[in-house]
Amino acid sequence: MRTRLFRAVLSAFLLTNSSLLIGTAAAQAPKNWSSSEILLGLKKLNVLGSALYVAAHPDDENTRLIAYLANGRLVETGYLSCTRGDGGQNLIGPELREGLGVIRTQELLAARRIDGGRQFFTRANDFGFSKTPEETFTIWDKEQVLADMVWVIRQRRPDVMITRFPPDARAGHGHHTASAMLAIEAFSAAADPKRFPEQLQYVQPWQAKRLLWNTGSFFVKAGEDMSQYLKLDAGGYNPLLGQSYGEIAARSRSQHRSQGFGSSAQRGEALEYFQPLKGDKATTDLFEGVDLTWNRVPGGAAIGKMIDEVIRKYDPANPSASVAGLLKVRVALEKLPKEAGFWDDEKREEIDELIYGCLGLNLTAISQETTATPDGKLDIAIEALNRSAVPVKVKWLEVPAIDFGFPTVGNMAKQEVNEQLSSGKPFLKKAFITIPTKQSVSQPYWLREAGTTGMYKVPEVVEEFSWPEHPHRGQRIEKREVLGRPENLPVNEVLFAVEVDRVPLYYTKPLQYKSTDPVEGEKYRPLTVVPPVMVNVGGHAYVFADNQPKTVPVMLRAGKAGVKGALALNLPKGWTSEPASIPFELAAKDAEQTVQFRVQPGAGAAEGKSELRAVATVDGQAYSRGYQTIAYTHIPTQTLFPEAVAPLVKLDLKRKGQEIGYLMGAGDEVPDALRQIGYTVTLLKPEDLTEQNLRRFDAVVLGVRAYNTLDRLKTLQPTLLRYVEQGGNLVVQYAVSRGTVLPQIGPYPLTLSNDRVTVENAPVTFLNPTQPLLNTPNKITSKDFEGWVQEQGLYYPSQWDPKYQTVLSSNDPGEKAKESAILVADYGKGHYIYTGLSLFRELPAGVPGAYRLLTNMVSLGK
Repeated sequence: MRTRLFRAVLSAFLLTNSSLLIGTAAAQAPKNWSSSEILLGLKKLNVLGSALYVAAHPDDENTRLIAYLANGRLVETGYLSCTRGDGGQNLIGPELREGLGVIRTQELLAARRIDGGRQFFTRANDFGFSKTPEETFTIWDKEQVLADMVWVIRQRRPDVMITRFPPDARAGHGHHTASAMLAIEAFSAAADPKRFPEQLQYVQPWQAKRLLWNTGSFFVKAGEDMSQYLKLDAGGYNPLLGQSYGEIAARSRSQHRSQGFGSSAQRGEALEYFQPLKGDKATTDLFEGVDLTWNRVPGGAAIGKMIDEVIRKYDPANPSASVAGLLKVRVALEKLPKEAGFWDDEKREEIDELIYGCLGLNLTAISQETTATPDGKLDIAIEALNRSAVPVKVKWLEVPAIDFGFPTVGNMAKQEVNEQLSSGKPFLKKAFITIPTKQSVSQPYWLREAGTTGMYKVPEVVEEFSWPEHPHRGQRIEKREVLGRPENLPVNEVLFAVEVDRVPLYYTKPLQYKSTDPVEGEKYRPLTVVPPVMVNVGGHAYVFADNQPKTVPVMLRAGKAGVKGALALNLPKGWTSEPASIPFELAAKDAEQTVQFRVQPGAGAAEGKSELRAVATVDGQAYSRGYQTIAYTHIPTQTLFPEAVAPLVKLDLKRKGQEIGYLMGAGDEVPDALRQIGYTVTLLKPEDLTEQNLRRFDAVVLGVRAYNTLDRLKTLQPTLLRYVEQGGNLVVQYAVSRGTVLPQIGPYPLTLSNDRVTVENAPVTFLNPTQPLLNTPNKITSKDFEGWVQEQGLYYPSQWDPKYQTVLSSNDPGEKAKESAILVADYGKGHYIYTGLSLFRELPAGVPGAYRLLTNMVSLGK
């Protein structure tokens, strides 16, 4: 019976709760409930309503409205982001694409922990800026994204749906417009049993009451009458939280650090406006016509009265006094008819969490190591602590594992405990588990298989259990159980079966690693499953401008002790490596060893871009994934396992000059690209920008967004311009049009804009074929613009002084030509270059033409 109970609890956890809702549990500190938060939670028990906010990217959401709905109206509030923001730029580090998508996913989760919302996604990949929804839908699989949206709606059953953007060009981005168009279609499709009928094995059709567009002054024309729209004041103050919703929103939005969205708190009235898109019209309230009380549930009226009584008697100095009343409500919930299913499950979960908070319970399962390999043993520490005077008994513990260090009872790794928890005295248990042989490496589920430019691919079977004699033997975690989730299911969990006043309660806690940072204090990170050996290829692209060999360092990292095997490089035809294979032996877990190969193109090596792959063979099994940690203070540490590949680029390249000074902006990998083509690169700090120091450089390059991120440039700009005036060559990569640290970034006036060319292979016209930048030391041709990734360029100037020379022209389909991708100005004896070309993306991707263009830029005048 207990096995069946565990199965039922885990199934409910995976499907109705964790599969979409509690994605943060895998990597966050245990929650400690304040007395005021408990009271707010009690009040929420008496509100039965749900809202779903829909937009395209992380940071699109209206955090103030989410904070108001979740904490003021006390309705279940979710944010459905179509993408993970993979195509944006990164202000805090070098990660782009998949790595940036992981960062922005975690930033959304950090935001939701503050504003009280829940986070959802579709499989759509943010492929970069899109100018129209028509273009977006040629790259996204519209039907797949729609199916994902309908899946979330049917699971979460929102009464009200809200879009951030209008379904037309006013949205300003093809993804934005597409998200609103999809929401309009999903509003009806979710209620239609003929749409996506395969979902109906697990969920029921659902019709939301209304769909509205959350409009505002940034969408409407100047002077437009806003009185025609439904409005509400989301600027109120919540005394139980000690903050206004604007203050909560600012903290939430400021988690989007990779996008530079630190926000100031707004206090006082803050009007939000809504325009109807579909469903019943509302004139006075978002939830007009929706019963938000227990009366909407058959037999629920009595439940509402019981909760009112718990609230009335609540003692903020002694929250545990409310436990008895909450237990009575919980027992009463079990007697509700089957028709109450959705809200019965939701409120039962809330009650259990409130009981947990009222008791001051602390149930944790802590791994003694950050990583484990399949079939590896792991020491763990389990703790149960009751910080109230209410008697609590731990009845038993269960963990899905081969060996829990406990006697096996039935077919579970399980131990009977029957431990009465005295107030303030923890129950501690040391044990060990064995990770299943078939346990997958902890790669984010949407990155495990290769997708397309516009869509991530989720495997049909995300996990297949291999525990012998385990209830899940032969069972799988299927795609439906993770779709919409922000992150992976935890690697392992402990089920605590406790008893409070003879009522059984069940809490599932993820196995996590806990550490103490000398600066930040207690920190948690998810337990990570790693392969026996990991292989990282040093550098991102290897560029061969001649047939001379290059050293390719490969770092091996042991996932467990005693790993030995051989490492080799898989190379394209015509390439050789010396040696062909290198034996290795790593005695200790986490040990690292760097080995070096000499790679060289032979006579048969083709010009252009190809790829090398590092492969380690251990016991006949090939391993070709690396190990990448993403660590920032505002999010839990994340681990990725990228393929151990690197671009090989063979090209005809001449260069001039030798010494390059590079001032980083938001972070990029351009300095490594310059080193690959033979330059000596010195990374500069703002304090290094002195006239004497700059004279030694043949060229100085400013990293992407330097004029947005380096405040000292507003005082150092004259020094940079004197360097140019005295014969220097200054190359400035793109700056975002908003928020530059000084109004003019060039020697002559130029106005930055949001103009860009999003079609990466848009045809290029050379405006001045004799321009030295197109001819010296390399002849630039249209072939150099082939094979570009994501976008050709961004943040082009819209106006510029005649002293700037234009170099090339290109445009997206149906648009006027843009001529400011590269602007060159003679200034004194030197040269100033501004370029919006997306070199920061093209160079790490190994695009040959990008290397030739960059070489000509830093060689200008030499």
